[in-house]
Amino acid sequence: MSRLSLFATSLLITPLLLAQVPAAPAGRGGRGNAPPAINSCEVAPDRTVTFRLRAPEATDVKVSGDFVQGALDMKKADDGVWSVTSAPLSPAIYSYTFRVNGVSVLDPVNPAIKLGERTSESMFEVAGEKPATYDMQNVAHGTVHVNWYDSKTLSVWRRMDVYTPPGYESGKGTYPVLYLLHGSGDTENGWVTIGRANFILDNLIAAGKAKPMIVVMPYGRARQDVYLGPAPPPAQPPDPKAFENDLLKDVMPFAEKFYRISAKPADRAIAGLSMGGGQALSVGLNHLDVFQTVGAFSAGAGGRPEGLETQYKDLLADPAATNKKLKLFYIACGKTDGLFAGSQALHDTLAKHDIKHTFAPSEEGHVWRNWRNYLADFVPRIFR
Repeated sequence: MSRLSLFATSLLITPLLLAQVPAAPAGRGGRGNAPPAINSCEVAPDRTVTFRLRAPEATDVKVSGDFVQGALDMKKADDGVWSVTSAPLSPAIYSYTFRVNGVSVLDPVNPAIKLGERTSESMFEVAGEKPATYDMQNVAHGTVHVNWYDSKTLSVWRRMDVYTPPGYESGKGTYPVLYLLHGSGDTENGWVTIGRANFILDNLIAAGKAKPMIVVMPYGRARQDVYLGPAPPPAQPPDPKAFENDLLKDVMPFAEKFYRISAKPADRAIAGLSMGGGQALSVGLNHLDVFQTVGAFSAGAGGRPEGLETQYKDLLADPAATNKKLKLFYIACGKTDGLFAGSQALHDTLAKHDIKHTFAPSEEGHVWRNWRNYLADFVPRIFR
């Protein structure tokens, strides 16, 4: 569903959702007869979460998200507020949506939104006893820059977000760079707004666990940036190298021109999640003269081992030469992820040919809480 479609759907469902905001004080104008405010997503000390939605005219309301298998049925009280309480959850950031009479809607009073290309979801955090690596902490913070550039290879305008570490503005030296790619359905700012990559970097750098680095986050689709509106018709048939060409010929030169980025291959890393993980494998492993560090998080790594033998035949043909070029090859995937078999097959193939790599299987599936953890595990390993 596009953002415009999501907005239109919200307009259709709005009559079922009475105001969720508090009434204005008497004598000050406003909607003095509005119902009282509700806490729509309340995390309890026992880490259960109670969801509430005021929809007195609705006949069926559910809540679903990556915190539960399927959906939870909500019950309506006499005041028209529907509610349900989840089981205790592990500390993490989760996403959810309400389904009102079969229509999926965002939480109308929760400003924390996971924006995407096709769908959006509301978010909440279940905190642990100590701050997580992705939480904002009392440390020096870097800066996230928004850049627009004219992609000559794609003939469209596109956006890239760039993280610079604490002290960058007052310094003079160059920095290593991580090109960090998003997944299908997200945009170039997903790693910041959803993944909290900037906080992860801030905290690891402050703790001395990671080297200060620049992180470049481009848009992963080979078309005009989603924030700029309708794109020109794509080439037919689509060019399979289109994103790769944009990254190598437009994104990297732009970033290296405007930021103090080291041009040494040893100081370049490329990594991504899901679709972006597949792109990191394709671009990185085919350009070891450009990138000497590659990370694939829950990536579409290929398939059966015999297919990987063909797909990566140049990489596997001379293990000694490959190992000399690759400083780090990191693969991570959840054991219940639908893409785990591909990651396992890639690991087995690399091991068979004595290609040095790190394989980090985890629990759970294709979810953002895994990808935040993978980034926090990957970043301290690079540029060492």
